[in-house]
Amino acid sequence: MRILIVEDDSRLLLQLDQYMQSQGFSVDLADDGEKALYQLKEYNYDLAIIDVGLPSIDGFEVVKQARASDISCPIIILTARDRWQEKVKGLESGADDYLTKPFVHEELLARVKALIRRSAGQASPILQKGPLSLDTSANQLYVNEQAIELTAYEYKVIEYLMMNPSKVVSKTEMVEHIYDQDFDLDSNVIEVFVGRLRRKIDKDNLIKPIETLRGRGYRLNASLR
Repeated sequence: MRILIVEDDSRLLLQLDQYMQSQGFSVDLADDGEKALYQLKEYNYDLAIIDVGLPSIDGFEVVKQARASDISCPIIILTARDRWQEKVKGLESGADDYLTKPFVHEELLARVKALIRRSAGQASPILQKGPLSLDTSANQLYVNEQAIELTAYEYKVIEYLMMNPSKVVSKTEMVEHIYDQDFDLDSNVIEVFVGRLRRKIDKDNLIKPIETLRGRGYRLNASLR
């Protein structure tokens, strides 16, 4: 999953970047409101974390303008202001959640994962599709209750497919959601990851977990029950 973090405190920005990457997220960064708004309009994010006290355009206005531009990804507002009026203002601007500084990174992570699941129509942290079970809290895939060892990017691919079980996902869209903005979109790396996943999940070629739709992309097998 690809997220945008917007924070003008360079130390906190670096901490959040490192922490969220360590949790398997692809992370883009911005340190002022204008950059944040540009990136939200230019790229397709699964979630944005936006500080209120930003240079050029404050976080409330960034959220408001993003929503006015039909940007629908979940947004968490970070604020050092603990007055309830500020929290209400953030939610009314279009944010989905808020977190008051200082905060524990684990709480932010839990909120991020919950909002991403909710935006995909998945209430539970356990995603189930036939014999496949994905524990998004532990970043672990199971097949018929057997744990499957995956690399970080193999996990990202199967997570995105299971978050969007009925959707045909193009290679370009997949790359945009699992890599940061500097990655070469022409790479065939997704084909490699999908091939590895098929071998690891379905050694005997019985489940056929991932369908290839020629010229369109990949989709979780609709026949999985």
